Amino acid sequence: MLQTTDITSIEELKTQIKRLNSKAGQMKMDLHDLAEGLPINYEHLIAAATETYEIYRQIDQLKQQLKQLEQNA
Repeated sequence: MLQTTDITSIEELKTQIKRLNSKAGQMKMDLHDLAEGLPINYEHLIAAATETYEIYRQIDQLKQQLKQLEQNA
């Protein structure tokens, strides 16, 4: 049986994922633009790639949490 706390958690996770997906899309475009401009601004490449990797890692973890909550609901 689905409890109110489960619904809240599921909705909160969906909201977080949606927000992070939007940010990740922008970061992906920024990384792409940076890569296209190489070798100009090459010194920013590692930081941009690391930040982009981290946000996609967070999205993956949140999706896994959401899947578990939905399976247990």
